[in-house]
Amino acid sequence: MKNLKIILLTFIGLTFYTCDLEEDPIFLDAEATYADLQVARGALDGIYQQLSSYMAMEQRIFVLNGFSGLFVTKKNGNSNNNVNNINLFSLKPTYDRDSQNMWQGMYAAIGRCNGAIANITTYDSPTEASELGFNDIAGQAYFVRAWSYLNLVRLWEDIPLWLELPDSDNLAKPKTLAKDVYAQIILDAQMATGLINGNTGAGYPKQYAANMLLAKVYMTLATNPSLRADGISEAQYWQMAYDEAILAYGQYSLVADYSSLFTDEFENSTESIFELQLAQDAANSQMGRNFTPFKYKLGQHFGWLQVSADVLLDHMATYPDDPRIDGSYIYEYNRADNGNLIQHYPAITNRTPFTKGHPFLFKFVEKDTQHSNQFGDQNLIIYRYADLLLMLAEISNELQNDQQLGYVTEVLDRVGMSNDAYLGGQSSFRDAIMNEYRYELIGEGEDAHNNRRRGFDYFLTNTINKHNNNPIFSPNVDLTLSTDPNQVMKLPIPLTEINSLKISRSEELINPYKV
Repeated sequence: MKNLKIILLTFIGLTFYTCDLEEDPIFLDAEATYADLQVARGALDGIYQQLSSYMAMEQRIFVLNGFSGLFVTKKNGNSNNNVNNINLFSLKPTYDRDSQNMWQGMYAAIGRCNGAIANITTYDSPTEASELGFNDIAGQAYFVRAWSYLNLVRLWEDIPLWLELPDSDNLAKPKTLAKDVYAQIILDAQMATGLINGNTGAGYPKQYAANMLLAKVYMTLATNPSLRADGISEAQYWQMAYDEAILAYGQYSLVADYSSLFTDEFENSTESIFELQLAQDAANSQMGRNFTPFKYKLGQHFGWLQVSADVLLDHMATYPDDPRIDGSYIYEYNRADNGNLIQHYPAITNRTPFTKGHPFLFKFVEKDTQHSNQFGDQNLIIYRYADLLLMLAEISNELQNDQQLGYVTEVLDRVGMSNDAYLGGQSSFRDAIMNEYRYELIGEGEDAHNNRRRGFDYFLTNTINKHNNNPIFSPNVDLTLSTDPNQVMKLPIPLTEINSLKISRSEELINPYKV
C-alpha cells in the first residue's frame, strides 16, 4: 500500500562498486552517522535504496532470468542471434555488461552494510526503544549482506569476501572459496535473526526473512557436498533447513487471488516476507518496462524479457485450468493506443517473428495501461509465503517426515489445483516440487538457482534437455541451451574486475584475483 512506502534516502555516499576500489575513497564519519538513531535509520534506508537501484534490482533480475534457461530476450536485437541471446540466455555466458552491473550493484549494497555493521552499537538485552532500534538496524544490515552475498555466490561461486570498510592499504581482495562464503552467509543470517525485532517499522523484513534465507542456504548445502562444513551430513542439513523454515510457518498467509500479488493495490500483503519498497520519485524503476510488451501501455516499454514458449506449454500441460497461467503470462492483449489485438504464441500458432514466438511475463508488467510515465513503482517481492511452503514440502520429502503433502496442498488449494502429482514416492514428489517452484515463482528471482542447486545432471535433464528437445523447438525463434557444465553452472568474473587488477587473460583463467 502506498502509505507503507519507505522513502529511500540517498545521502549515504560509500563507494563500493568493484572489488578494486577507488584510489582515494571517501569514508563516512561513523560517529556522526551511526550514533544518532534517526540518522542510522537514514543509513538503513540508504542500504535498501541501493538494493532498489538499477544495477542491483533490474540488472539482477535480468541476469537471474537470463541465466535460468527459461527466458529469451530481444535486448540488442529482435532475433535469436544477438549477443545477449547467444551468451547469457543460451547458458554460454561471457563478459557482458548486465552481469557486470549486477556484480557492482550487489557489492555496493555490501559496502553500505559493512559501514553499518562496523559502527552501530548493539545490545545483548535491549530494553529501551533506542536500543531496540539500533539492534534492528544492525540486524537489517546483516540480513542484506547475507542476501547480497547469496546472490553473488550462487552465480559466480568463488568471489571476494568483503567484511570491512576499505582503507588505503586494503583496496583489493583475492577470491574466497564458495564454501567459506556460504559459511559467512550463515553467520550473517544468524546474527540477523537475533537482532531484527521489528522496531524500524512497516515495510522492512522481519527476522523470518533471515530464517527463510538460512533454510535456502542449508537446502543448497544438503545437495552440494563440496560446500558443506566438515562433519555435517546431507540429512543434517535438510533437518537444519526444516528447523529454520518452520519458524516462519504460520507467521504469514497466502492471499486469496494469486494475480493480485503483482499489483500496487496488494503491496506488502499477508504473503510478503521480503519486499523491496519502490516509489516513482525515489527508485525510478525500469522493472515494468523491461517486461512490458509493445504498446501494452502508453508510456515507454522495452519488452526485453520473454518466457520461453515451452515453459508456458509445460505449465499448461500439467495444470490446464491453473489461474496462475493468466496471473503469470501474457500471450494476447489490446494495444493501449488504438485497442487493436496483439497476439503471441500460443494465442497464435505461427511463432515468427522472434517476439511473437514467446509469451511475456505478466507479473512485473506495468498494470496501468494508461500510465505515461516511463518509470514504475510496483514493489518487488523477493521472498513470499508460497515459496516457504514449497520449501517446507521439498525439505519434508527429503526427511520423509510425513508433512510434505500438507505444505504443497496449501499452495495448490489457493489456485484450485489437485495434488495428484504428489501422490507417488519420494522421487516423483521431488520432481513435482521442483516443477512447482517454476509454476508458482517463474521470473521472481529463484529460477536460476533452483535449476542448478541439485547439480548439473539434474539441471541438464530437467531444464536444458527438456528445452532443447521440446516438440515445438524451432532454430528461428528458440535458443539452443549449452550442455557444457563449464559454461552453464557459473558466470565468469566481470572483465572490469580483472582489468582493474591488471591481470592478463591467461592468468585470469587460473586465478583472476591473484595478488
